[in-house]
Amino acid sequence: MKKKVISVLLAAAMVSTVFAGCGSGDSRDSSSDASQESSAEESGTDESADAGADAETEETSSAEPDTTYGTNQEGKFVVGFDQEFPPMGFVGDDGEYTGFDLALAAEVASRLDLEFVPQPISWDAKDMELSSGTIDCIWNGFTINGREDDYTFSDPYLDNRQVFVVNSDSDIQSPADLAGKIVEVQADSSAEAALNDNTELSGSFGTLQTVPDYNTAMMDLEQGAVDAIAMDEVVAAYQIQSRESQFRILDEEISSEEYAIGFLKGNEKLRDNVQKVLQEMADDGTMAEISTEWFGSDITTFAK
Repeated sequence: MKKKVISVLLAAAMVSTVFAGCGSGDSRDSSSDASQESSAEESGTDESADAGADAETEETSSAEPDTTYGTNQEGKFVVGFDQEFPPMGFVGDDGEYTGFDLALAAEVASRLDLEFVPQPISWDAKDMELSSGTIDCIWNGFTINGREDDYTFSDPYLDNRQVFVVNSDSDIQSPADLAGKIVEVQADSSAEAALNDNTELSGSFGTLQTVPDYNTAMMDLEQGAVDAIAMDEVVAAYQIQSRESQFRILDEEISSEEYAIGFLKGNEKLRDNVQKVLQEMADDGTMAEISTEWFGSDITTFAK
């Protein structure tokens, strides 16, 4: 009988232990779930804050630069130019960047108390350089004609013609004589655009080929690799004078045009500030002095 009582008590104790174990397990699970829910809520709050911060950063980075004069960098005026385009912009004998347009731009920067930064660019990449903010403007014998809606332009400051250049001993006297001949032009230049518009003329050529710069074209003409070059008259005249080579310009022009400074579309702030200084330079004779230094006379047209 005593053994039975002991057995019953042992059995009861075991059952109690089992139920106590089950109750303890449920308590741990509930505590764990609550902790996870709390962490998730905290994590969600952090993620929302991060997302807000990212959105704010993205909005800030995509905003237009707001500098004193409308440049991309405070205190700097970065001018994009083709370093193979004398006399407007090129590398001088001393290895420094120089040229008529760069001289004008440097004077503008000085009067605005900005650091002048001449930035050489590939001419066919000029739009990318301007839209990315690498440069503040394109100032390098830049033609308005045909580009009026693509940029915010200054008032024109120089007239120019697109012409053909041939060797002086060539029998080519007019554009009609270029039928079946090899004509060279700089890629993405105003001369190329003019010839593309005049398909009757360009279609008569034996070949119309492009080169990256006019120095290469002049060497090709000098060596007899091509019969003619289509190019800016201002540049052609300078090349002929500086090279002392036997080239001549045909009398009949391809087209006429005007040079101006090209700014990013909509950047009137920088355009207006630069143009105000150009007006001052025209009024006090500085623009005429720079023109005379480069061309022997004042050939500028700004405010005239």
